[in-house]
Amino acid sequence: MALELVSQARCFGGEQRTYRHVSRETGTPMRFAAYLPPAAERGPVPLVWFLSGLTCTEENFTAKAGAQRIASALGLGLVAPDTSPRGEGVPDDAEGAYDFGLGAGFYVDATREPFSRHYRMRSYIERELPEALAELPFDMSRQGITGHSMGGHGAITIALRNPGRFRSVSAFAPIASPMNCPWGEKALTGYLGPDRAAWRTYDSCALIEDGARLDGLLVDQGTADSFLESQLKPEWLEEACARAGMPLSLRRQEGYDHSYYFIATFMEDHLRWHAERLAR
Repeated sequence: MALELVSQARCFGGEQRTYRHVSRETGTPMRFAAYLPPAAERGPVPLVWFLSGLTCTEENFTAKAGAQRIASALGLGLVAPDTSPRGEGVPDDAEGAYDFGLGAGFYVDATREPFSRHYRMRSYIERELPEALAELPFDMSRQGITGHSMGGHGAITIALRNPGRFRSVSAFAPIASPMNCPWGEKALTGYLGPDRAAWRTYDSCALIEDGARLDGLLVDQGTADSFLESQLKPEWLEEACARAGMPLSLRRQEGYDHSYYFIATFMEDHLRWHAERLAR
């Protein structure tokens, strides 16, 4: 798979890069950001994925999360893909809403027309992009995954569906149960149709209820998040983990909202948590 280097910049002794390639899954060009710490000059380094939320591209995390400094110190590689296919012929929400279509791929493989041709973010993240990363100095036997909001939903569900692939899993303000919130109901209906049984593989709580497990999960949630009660519902995830006996550290951070200021505040905690588990 041919990767085109779009940009690169020296950053905390390493390199922040952006790549583009033509995706067989989405049928479009796709971009992703990759941070290579100084340790990557000596050999493959552990990798932490970051999946972004609604309206984001690969640039949001790269520019706003403040992750490179601590990743450099810990010797961690970082990868941040885009959130949806883009380009000519890619369908969008008919009314131009921010929570469906472009920038809102929800990390699903759509089965409903006209979205099924291009909106295949599940397969892109789970299968295709890992193949592309083989060209970079990442140790794919030591991977962690995290994400924010829609990306937190993506990180947890992808890890639950792929047992053993990720040694560490965390999330910032994840959509805990897309089957039971307006964002999720709109996206899953639009991409998959009305059969709620088909939605379960994209719902963290349902996957846990159906037997999927993680060795541990770290979640940070701001108490001043305007989406907390209507969209995110961390108590659903808390209850699902408790019933399943699955370890969950859910930290409710007083006064923090849904923004990248919140993510940047606790990014170091998350990367250190991942580094500890990826070093084992």
